[in-house]
Amino acid sequence: MADALEPVGRSVSIDRLVALIETLRGEGGCPWDQKQTPATMTRYLIEEVYELVDAILAGNPEAVCEEAGDVLFQLLFVVHLFGEAGHFSVQDVIDKNLAKMVRRHPHVFGDATAKTAEKVSENWDRIKKGEKGRPKDDSILESIPKGLPALLRASMVSERAAKTGFDWDDLAGVMAQAMEEWQEFSAELDADNGDAQDGKAAMEFGDVLFTMVNVARFAGFHPETALIRSIQKFEKRFSYLEKRAREADQPLEDLTFSEMHSLWDAAKGKID
Repeated sequence: MADALEPVGRSVSIDRLVALIETLRGEGGCPWDQKQTPATMTRYLIEEVYELVDAILAGNPEAVCEEAGDVLFQLLFVVHLFGEAGHFSVQDVIDKNLAKMVRRHPHVFGDATAKTAEKVSENWDRIKKGEKGRPKDDSILESIPKGLPALLRASMVSERAAKTGFDWDDLAGVMAQAMEEWQEFSAELDADNGDAQDGKAAMEFGDVLFTMVNVARFAGFHPETALIRSIQKFEKRFSYLEKRAREADQPLEDLTFSEMHSLWDAAKGKID
């Protein structure tokens, strides 16, 4: 099985990227690159990852190729900064990840069996929990990054909690909970509490969103990607609406509600 992990001509390209970063950071290199730190690079890494996600969900292979390269560059740049500080090298990162992936796939590289994706996930969690250095009394939610976007974090929290058995029995159960949360939210909206931002209505709305995250989990899709696709669809339809308004030499702001919705209906007929 070790042969399956042997490199097949990719290391030279990675070395070229690392050499490029060394040049940018070195004497006579780029002033912007030279002043970066791991902390300052986090913003750019996050931005590039989201651009890659957009390209993937848009189904644009050419854009995926470009954005994946940008993510790889940013990631190698961050690793290089830690290497400069004497912490670890790119090879250390690769070796550690290879060892972890082999360890967590005993059904591929060992004697264990896992015939379903669910069993693989179960084994993965068991192995991860038993790995050295992980306190046994930590909450299973402890390792979820606090800085994640709320929808992503909600999804991870609900998945982790569900793996303990703290979950609804089926989709019907979580749908009923979602309806109950919506009713509670509606009731708070009707109450004049004078505190829209921090009041009970805002909390109940959060409960609605969190429960809908669980609906998505039971339905078998990720809420973040579902929302991204919905946003992309809205943007395409709204851009069509704007274009049609410009072609008619009508400022969008001057259109009546009826005229605007007529253009929106036309957009819906052309853009799925």
